[in-house]
This record gives sequence, C-alpha cells and structure tokens, in this order.
Amino acid sequence: MERDNWSSRSTFILAAVGSAVGLGNAWRFPGLAAKHGGGAFLLVYLIALFLLGIPLLAMEISMGRRIHQGVPGTLRTINKKAEHIGWIAVSNGLFISVYYAVVFAWVILMFFLSYKFAGFTEAEDGIAQASSLWLTTIKTTGTTSGYGTISLPVLGCLILAWGSCYYCIRNGSASVGKVVRYTVSLPVLCLLILAIRGFTMPGAGEGLAKLFIPDWSALSDSTLWVDAIGQVFYSLSVAMAIMFAYGSYLDSRSNVAVDTIIIAVSDMLISVLAAIVMFSTMAGTGMLDNMTASGISTAFIVYPQAIVNLTKIPVVNAIFALVFYFCLITLAIDSLFSIVEGTTTAISDKFKLPKKKTTIIMCIIEFFIGIFFCTGAGLAWLDIVDNFINSYTLVLTGILEAIAVGWFFKTSKVLDEINKNTSNFKMPTVWFYPSIKVITPVVLSILFIWNIVSLFKNGGIYGANDGYSLASNIIGGWLIIALSIFSGLIVKLIVFRLKKKGFKEDDRNWDFFKN
Repeated sequence: MERDNWSSRSTFILAAVGSAVGLGNAWRFPGLAAKHGGGAFLLVYLIALFLLGIPLLAMEISMGRRIHQGVPGTLRTINKKAEHIGWIAVSNGLFISVYYAVVFAWVILMFFLSYKFAGFTEAEDGIAQASSLWLTTIKTTGTTSGYGTISLPVLGCLILAWGSCYYCIRNGSASVGKVVRYTVSLPVLCLLILAIRGFTMPGAGEGLAKLFIPDWSALSDSTLWVDAIGQVFYSLSVAMAIMFAYGSYLDSRSNVAVDTIIIAVSDMLISVLAAIVMFSTMAGTGMLDNMTASGISTAFIVYPQAIVNLTKIPVVNAIFALVFYFCLITLAIDSLFSIVEGTTTAISDKFKLPKKKTTIIMCIIEFFIGIFFCTGAGLAWLDIVDNFINSYTLVLTGILEAIAVGWFFKTSKVLDEINKNTSNFKMPTVWFYPSIKVITPVVLSILFIWNIVSLFKNGGIYGANDGYSLASNIIGGWLIIALSIFSGLIVKLIVFRLKKKGFKEDDRNWDFFKN
C-alpha cells in the first residue's frame, strides 16, 4: 500500500507539537512546579528534556521515517525480537486512549456547563457549588465497587469525543494536517487570553515569583527529580507508538534534527505558558496554596473555585470558564487522535489492513470499553489504570527501546538517519550516544525501580494503592501491565494462525530501506 505523507514540513511539526502538548501541560506541569519549588523544578525539567527527551524523540521520529511503518514494524527491522517492544508501546497507547477519551469527555462536559459559573458568582455558596459541579455531574461514588449508574451527560460527551477523534484522523495524515492548524494555535491563543487576565490581577506577581524563583532546597528532594523526568517523558509522547507513526509519514528529505528541537522547545514553552496562567490566576484569587499536582483535581475542582473569584461580574466569569475549558478541549483532541493514530498505524501495517477501516473499528471498540469509566466507579478505576501505565509500562518501554537501539543495533545508523538533510544543525555524537546508550536506560531504570519500591512501600507486599482494594489493583493495574508485556505474544499467536491461511510477515531489515 502506498504510504501517506504530510502535506508540508509545518504540518508535521504542528501535528507532533499537538500530540506532545496535551492536558498534562495545562495542569500536571503547573501542579508539579508548585509542589517542587517553582524554578527548581523548571531547571531539572530542562536538564531532563535535553539529556533524555530530545534524543529519544529524535530516535523515534527518524526510525519511523526510514522504515515508513509503525513502531512494531520499525523495531522488527533492527531485530525481530525487538518487535515485541513495539507492541508494548502500542498497548500503552491503546489503554491510554480509552481513558483519555473519558477525560476529554469531562472537559467537553465542563465546557457545556460553563454558563453555570455566572450563577455561582452571584450565589453565597458559589465556590462550594463550583467545586462540586463536576463531581456531581459525573455521579462518582469514589470507590471501585460502587458502580452506581452511568452518567448520561458524560456518555453523550464521550460519543462526541470519539466522533470528533475519528473525524480528525479518518483520512490519516491528510485530515490530521487540516485539523492541527487550529488545534495547536487555538490553545495558545486561549492561554494568552487567560495569562493577560492573570497578569492584571492583584497578587499575580507573587504567583510568578513562586514559579520562576527557585527554591534551591527543593533540589535535595529526590521526588523532584523523579517527577521532572517523568513529566518530560510523558509530555513528549514517546514510548506510546505515536512518534514512530508520525515519523512514518515524513518525506525522506525532512530535517529530523532541527524539527525535533522545534517540537521539544514548543512543548516546553507551552507548558511554561500554562504554568504562568495557573500561578498568576491562583495567586490573584488568593488560592495559590491550593494548587495540587493532581491534574484532574486542579482542572475540575480547584480552578473552578478560582474562576468564581476572577471578577464580580457573573457573565465575565462564565466567559472565562468557557475559554478555559475550550482551551482544554483543543489540547485534548489532538493528543487523543495522535495516540489512536499510533495504534491504528501499527495494526494496519502489521496485518496489511485498510487504514480507514482499522481506524473506525478501533474507535468503536475503545468507545464501548470507555463506557465503563462513565459509571460511578469510573473515576476510581481511571486513577488506578492511569497510575500503573504511566509509572510502569511507559517507563519500561522507554528503557527497552533505548537498550534495543543503543546496545543491540548500530547506534551510528540511527544518528546518521537523524542528521540526514541537515547542515545548519546536526545532533552531536557526544549528545546522542551517551543519552541512548547510558543516560536514558540508566535514569529510566532508576525511575522504574523508584516507582516499584514506592508502590510496595505504600501498598504492602501486594502493591495495592492506598484507598483501593487488592482486587482492584490486580485487575486495573497488574492485569493491564501483564496484557501490555505479553501483547507481542498475543500478536505472534494471531500471526501463527494467519500464516496457515497464506499470510506473510514483512521480514525486510533496516538496510533494505534506503531513502
């Protein structure tokens, strides 16, 4: 099948930036900065971005460009056994997209409910009403056993979320390219509007000082380093099949070395802009100390309280609520469809299936699975699944990718691919080699071990999260990890059966693909 290509270099960059810039930039980054001494967190984040994030991002994009396949097919060309790593990455994307779509649905829901903030401003207990709006509407029970009923408003918004996702990627890179022009520029515009309002609020200077002036004592806290490295890793969309897929649509003449820097720096700048919005607004409303590292809590419980206090004019506060949640919609949509794109690309490439048909089938399947998270127990289950995937399987995938390329393949071939077509800037050997061979696998291994130790330390011998039962952690956590790790075996069994019907795997190696 003929491979689609991005219509232009700028389209690819916008798509990659759109994938990297998501809800985590808007709420997790500011929360972690507040937790870890503002400027101290920013410093460690930047160090991790340049030592780990950029080389790994460049590696994934360049390898996808050369082979023109998703992550399993690409890794298979360097070593057949490495294909298994690719399916773990695909599984990460599959599980994440199921619950990410539900979070997206919550954002859409709050967008539609923004008009209520006018009434909250006028009410004596407006702050309390604002903080409980989301919890009341999703009908959460707060446990994994009390399923209650399905929230029909959330279900309706979930249908809208998946419908919009399919619409954006229905024609692959062609339709994605048309959408990202808006989904990348609009959130920046919204953030600038919110930042201007934040700057004009009394006390905003206090918030910005807390963000940018480092608390150097925070550097001695090991959790700062763990969180900063984790934020870089998750934010750039590596280890979840996306950048291999996006790279596979690149023209062979593209400049990966420079484009990677643009993508990573853009992601960082938008994160800082979002932090400016949060810190200035929360300080201006006297709620700076209420900021939390929990993104969901910040967006749906804490920030609504701040919106009520923005002005004394009801309609203005409702408008700012509308802008804020519209901003989150535009951040969420391209992150969701990029995750789905990474998954469908891998599956259609492997089994030689029509891409459009694969996309619509996957969207439908994931929608029906996601209905589970629309129940009263959905929030609790989402918390468990999200924690296990982000803390363990994503990090494990990054470790295995770096080891496969750095130790079981000629790293020089990948670096040559990165530096093809560039003259003004080339990624130096002294930057790429140590990062892929040593820094990334070692640092991520430390992060992985840290997470495992923390899990068992806090949850006992079975590693059960606080507040959730052992059975819930086994089903929502350990079972998900097992399915991800053994996903390659599942694919292998499917291929074994298909071969009896004449199916042939693609066994071409790296050197076959010369472009």
